[in-house]
Amino acid sequence: MIIKAFELEKKNLLNQKFFLFYGSNKGLIDETLNKTIKPLVPSNIFRYDENDIIRNAEAFEENLSNKSFFEDKKLIIISRVTDKLYKLLINIVERNYEGIIIVLIAGVLEKKSKIRNLFEKDKGLFCVPFYEDNYQSLNFVAQKFLKEKKISVSQENINLIIERSANDRINLYNELSKIELFSKNKKIIDQKSILELTNLSENFSISELLDNTLIKNKKKVFNILNENIFVNEDNILILRTFSNKLKRLLKIKYQSKNEINLDKIINSYRPPIFWKEKDIVKKQLGIWNLNKIKNLIVKINDIELLVKKYPNSSTNILINFLLEQTAETNN
Repeated sequence: MIIKAFELEKKNLLNQKFFLFYGSNKGLIDETLNKTIKPLVPSNIFRYDENDIIRNAEAFEENLSNKSFFEDKKLIIISRVTDKLYKLLINIVERNYEGIIIVLIAGVLEKKSKIRNLFEKDKGLFCVPFYEDNYQSLNFVAQKFLKEKKISVSQENINLIIERSANDRINLYNELSKIELFSKNKKIIDQKSILELTNLSENFSISELLDNTLIKNKKKVFNILNENIFVNEDNILILRTFSNKLKRLLKIKYQSKNEINLDKIINSYRPPIFWKEKDIVKKQLGIWNLNKIKNLIVKINDIELLVKKYPNSSTNILINFLLEQTAETNN
């Protein structure tokens, strides 16, 4: 059964056992998971990766059927789900284990996906698509938050907050929370305050680092990396910002197929591209072609997983990855 994310809040989920969350909007998936699913099972939450389950499927099924392991209600969250899990999932659904809620989290699934079809057609299974946020949805989130907190911020500065949040919903909430704390003693937030509050506080911003990576300015990238000390949370934000910058380039590339006037496309893009960025965006578009952009977006997702898996080495992983992009050619 297809359910929209906002409809989950209106449903009685106490007896619902199986959910499929799929799509490119990781921020909204996390938000929905935290607000609507985890409250059903505040403790006893277990996370798995699809590959881990496939490598040891028998042990996973044994754990599901082990009554001592599931004395209370348990929440099982399985990430990076693909059709490789289909046969095992059929068995799990048929056995209908007591005291268990399973949430499958997948990326973009095509219409022919077996798992997607299973969840869409079965009324006992909830299939929730999560489409990528756009300027309108993030603008709505920001305006609603600021209105509830009675904080005055101009539309231009809201655009800046969205931009510096890497167009990511979770990052946006984090930045808005900083502004909320700052506003305790100051109800009007100007652009200078936003620039100081949001993203990294070091001499160089994430945006500058990534813009220079995309124009392959290795010397500048190297200098920025040397001037900053990144922690694991920064590294993840950098990768997500990188991904969003590439998605912006990808959209402009597609639009340029039908519209020859590149300036017109850039000027009409939403969220707005600030005038200081327009020239560098043009340079990036001249360097990166469609296939290279698509491949790099996929690679960034893989690097993010490595950063999360090896937090102690995350900064080295990130630095090597960024420097590798400045060295590559795009012929």
